Amino acid sequence: MPVGAAIQAASPLRIAVIAGEVSGDALGAGLISALRELTAAEPVFLGVGGEAMAAAGVPSLFPLADIAVMGPLEILAVLPRLLKRIRQTAAAIVAFSPDVVVIIDSPEFTHRVARAVRRILPDVPVVDYVAPSVWFWRPGRARRMRAYIDKVLALLPFEPEAYRRLGGPECVFVGHPLHSETAADNSGEPERRSRLDLDKDVPVLLVMPGSRGSEIHRLMAPFGQALAALNRGGSRFQAVLPAVPHLREEIERRAALWPVPVRIMDNADAHKQAAFSLAHAALAASGTTTLELAMAGIPMVVGYKIDAFTGFIVRKLAQTDHVSLPNLIAGRTVVPEFLQGQCTGDLLAAALAPLLRPGEERERQLRELADIARRVRQYGPAEHGRLPPHGMAARAVLDVVQSASNN
Repeated sequence: MPVGAAIQAASPLRIAVIAGEVSGDALGAGLISALRELTAAEPVFLGVGGEAMAAAGVPSLFPLADIAVMGPLEILAVLPRLLKRIRQTAAAIVAFSPDVVVIIDSPEFTHRVARAVRRILPDVPVVDYVAPSVWFWRPGRARRMRAYIDKVLALLPFEPEAYRRLGGPECVFVGHPLHSETAADNSGEPERRSRLDLDKDVPVLLVMPGSRGSEIHRLMAPFGQALAALNRGGSRFQAVLPAVPHLREEIERRAALWPVPVRIMDNADAHKQAAFSLAHAALAASGTTTLELAMAGIPMVVGYKIDAFTGFIVRKLAQTDHVSLPNLIAGRTVVPEFLQGQCTGDLLAAALAPLLRPGEERERQLRELADIARRVRQYGPAEHGRLPPHGMAARAVLDVVQSASNN
C-alpha cells in the first residue's frame, strides 16, 4: 500500500485493541489514531486500555489497574480477578466479531486472551504489537507463539532477526514512537522551571519508579533512601517525579515518608516533556522509560526489584546480563543497573552522584547515550517510507487484514 494511501473497504473495519498497562495504552492510542488516518471508512474499535486510549475514543472494558501485574507470584495473588478479566475480554472480542485483534505487550494477560480467541475464531488474525523479549529469557516462547500470533510488530531493530532465529511468528520492525521524537529541548528553561516551581540554579533529578503498583511498592523505599544518601553526601539536586494518574495517590503517600522533598507532577505528555527538558540526571525503574531517557540524552541509574521467586527464575533463564534497554541496544553496560538485593539507597546514590556534577562519568554517559540515540534513529521513519512508527504499525496491521481477506 503506498505511503499515505487509505485502505478501501466495503464496510468499516472492526478492530480489537487490547493493552495491559500504561505503556501499552499509549501505544494503543497512537495506533488507533494512525489506523483512522490510513482507512477510508473510520474503523469500529473495541478496547482494553487506559486514559490515552479513552481519549482516542476507545473506552476500556474495565480499569487497566485490574490487570497490570508482572511475574508468577503477582499473578497468583490476583489470579481469580485476572482469569475473570481474560474471559470477559475474550468473550467481548468474540461477540464483537473483529477483522483483526491487536494485542499490545503484557503477555501475561494479552497472550491468554489471544489464545482464547483463536480457539473460537481461528480465522481472525492476531497481531502482537511489542515483541515479547524472547531474546532475553524463555526463548522457547517464540516458537509457541506461532499457534496464536500471525505477526509480531517489533519496536527494536534487532528483534526480527531474533524471532527468525528462534522460529517465531513473522516479525517486522515498525520502530518505537520515540524514534520520531527529538532530544530534550532546553529553550524556555526559565519559564518551565517557574511553571514547575523549581529553583533555577539547582540540578533537576528525575525520579521514575515505574507505572505498575508492584514497582511502586518495591522501588519507592530504595529510591527515597537514595535521595537521602545523596543529600547526606552533599549533592545538590531537586527531585521531580512524574506520576501515572492511577498510582499518584499511592506515590504521594510513600513519598511523604522520604526525608527529602520531591515535586510530584502528572505524567501527562506536556508535564513529562517539560520535566525531561529540565533533567540533569535520572533514577529510573527498568522499562520503556530508560529508552525515553536515552533518546533525550539524560544520564541515568537504573534500579529494579521483583519478587524473589521470579528473580530466581529470571536469573536461571536469562539470555543476557543486562535488563535496561540502553544496555541491551548497546550490548554492553552504558548505564549502571542495580537489581534485586543490589537495589539499595547507598549503591544507587553512589552511582548517581557523579551524574549530578560535571565530570568523566557524566560525560561518558552523555556520549554513549547520544550514540544509542543515533543508532535507534537510523532505523526510524525515514527508512520506512516516511511513515512514523505508529503509522508503520497501523500499515502492518492493515496488511494482515488484507492478507486474511485474500485467503
